[in-house]
Amino acid sequence: MSATLYLVATPIGNLEDMSYRAVRILGEVDLIACEDTRQTRKLLDHYGIRKPQVSYHDHNEVERSQELVAKLQAGSSVALVSDAGMPLVSDPGYRLVAAAISAGIQVVPIPGPSALVAGIAASGLASDSFWFGGFLPARSSQRVRALEEVRDQSVTLIFYEAPHRICETLADVEQILGNRRVVVARELTKIHEEFLRGTAAEVRSVLESRASIKGEITVLIGKAEALPQIDKPIAQEVQDCIAAGLSRMDAIKKVARSRGLSKREVYRQVEESRLS
Repeated sequence: MSATLYLVATPIGNLEDMSYRAVRILGEVDLIACEDTRQTRKLLDHYGIRKPQVSYHDHNEVERSQELVAKLQAGSSVALVSDAGMPLVSDPGYRLVAAAISAGIQVVPIPGPSALVAGIAASGLASDSFWFGGFLPARSSQRVRALEEVRDQSVTLIFYEAPHRICETLADVEQILGNRRVVVARELTKIHEEFLRGTAAEVRSVLESRASIKGEITVLIGKAEALPQIDKPIAQEVQDCIAAGLSRMDAIKKVARSRGLSKREVYRQVEESRLS
């Protein structure tokens, strides 16, 4: 094979999702760069592929990119794979691809499984346009800011999330994005694949009832739905709910739901009205 960098998609769970082309390319290249050589070895053994491997991950990609580009320039062919899915999609690889292009090396994608594409296809949410944000920040304050930045986008939002943070993330989604449709896709293509659909609060309630939450998770958040215009100011509507017997917080929650806003936004407008 000529000096080429191949970006090879690998299964995200089900080994049968490996394409014929991907198997052929991995069997023909001179070297396979892997996020985790132990994980990739399982895949290669399954398909009877015997090729040299080298690690390529977040902690060594700067120096390893230089080494791999040198091999490519010397005429070797290299395949880059991640532990699962398409390389560079929330995985290492950008530096290597950029360096290869800069060096005039041909870069060829070998497409295949992707959790974000599988998730949006089966979610039931609008798929004509969407925004992918990778993994949300681990800290709640940073996660809230990230959600606030995309709150006004009129597209389906897609994120990856760790199982031990999913309930906290859904609580932040409810707070910032309001009463939108949410889909949590868990263990896509695997034996225990499931889709949980509802509001953020409804899905969170289901997950919190479980003894443990495991697996790879994709979170999809529907577009903000257009609601009828309400002439009454938000602060006045909250006050009317309080006059009808609701507590201040319950009134804020009710108005937020009726207008498709977050509780934080309703609270902000109520406070601004009080101070004006």
